[in-house]
Amino acid sequence: MPAWTSDEELFALCRRELFTAVVGDVMDKMGLLRQFLPPRIQPLRFDMVLVGRAMPVLEADVFTESAQAVTNPVMARPFGLMLHALDDLKPREVYICTGASPRYALWGELMTTRARHLGAAGVVLDGYLRDTAGILDQDFPTFAHGSYAQDQGPRGKVIDFRVPIEMDGVRITPGDIVFGDRDGVCIVPRPAEAEAFTRAVEKVRGEHLVRQAIEGGMSASAAFEKYGIM
Repeated sequence: MPAWTSDEELFALCRRELFTAVVGDVMDKMGLLRQFLPPRIQPLRFDMVLVGRAMPVLEADVFTESAQAVTNPVMARPFGLMLHALDDLKPREVYICTGASPRYALWGELMTTRARHLGAAGVVLDGYLRDTAGILDQDFPTFAHGSYAQDQGPRGKVIDFRVPIEMDGVRITPGDIVFGDRDGVCIVPRPAEAEAFTRAVEKVRGEHLVRQAIEGGMSASAAFEKYGIM
């Protein structure tokens, strides 16, 4: 049985004991070999840690801010469905967005303010953010390609949310766990989460024993032979 009984307990365990590398390692052993988002997605500040449930958001490029007499009514709305997606965030969810070209920012200070008010866990962007100082002031876990001030208003719209998305072949479905730190962002599929995090806790506790053995003079090969961890 898992050592936690709620998301709140699991996420606290992740922050207290785990890191993305060990979770990725155990998913490799489980046959889940493509769970890390591309390395261009980095924390806005190196010590940021993010863990929460995925609320996937699909963005698309556009070439006018508001088009009338169109077949798709979303095109007539500023930012498309972005404001609806933002307002739909639930506590401990992660706004995770892809689909745009890297020519404008997908997130900013006021979006951060709203997400924090709703109790969201953080944001992951396959693209850029802006208003960096304002986001850092709010200490909100934010992962992106970096900072770029150009606005999405006339360049991009959210066309759907709470739908499956992919980033470089990594599939993210609503409710998957998103876990990010300075080494990257990994996606833990909901059906695999109990096994993955249970095994990750076992592995990280075993790694402490290996480190103690090596610090005591044991060779790396002998430690691996004894513990099966390296």
